[in-house]
Amino acid sequence: MTTTLCAPVSTKTTENEKFVLFVDLGIITVPDDYMHKSRLTTFYGLNQDRFLLYQDEITDVNFPYPSRILKPGNKFRLRAFREIVPGRTTLNMRLGFLATQKAIYTGAQGLSLVFDQKRDQLPRAKWYVSFDVKERLLAQDHNYHGVPLLGVRGDGAFLLTLDHFECLSGNNNIFLCFTEMKGTS
Repeated sequence: MTTTLCAPVSTKTTENEKFVLFVDLGIITVPDDYMHKSRLTTFYGLNQDRFLLYQDEITDVNFPYPSRILKPGNKFRLRAFREIVPGRTTLNMRLGFLATQKAIYTGAQGLSLVFDQKRDQLPRAKWYVSFDVKERLLAQDHNYHGVPLLGVRGDGAFLLTLDHFECLSGNNNIFLCFTEMKGTS
């Protein structure tokens, strides 16, 4: 994974013209045995051998309160989007677009469900980002915040790591959009 320098892009397109649907992954259902307080510990214990790299900072202690706490039985529509404009889009552009989609932020816990339920549907050679607001992410050095990414290499190997929330960019980064299904909150 390469971390790129932060640089805003100036374009005259609207937010909705900068991004397109990459893949519709269908419905994610939070399992009946889901326990928020220990989700990431449990996930790591069950799946550590399935990852080529699993960054040890992705823990329940470091990501205790995503914007949307998941509960057993919750259902979400899961879509993945990519940018289509030349250069890079800013973080505010991406979050603004997600707002137009009525996205909710599930953080690292949501990303763990994507791995459990949709990993075989994820196109390879991409990084899948599960956004949250900066205040709910892991504070790192130099005023950066860690945002969780699920990488799927071309050979099918998986990686779970963090990148800088403030500088995340690139056409290989696909951002996930969780949308609440009516009647499941």
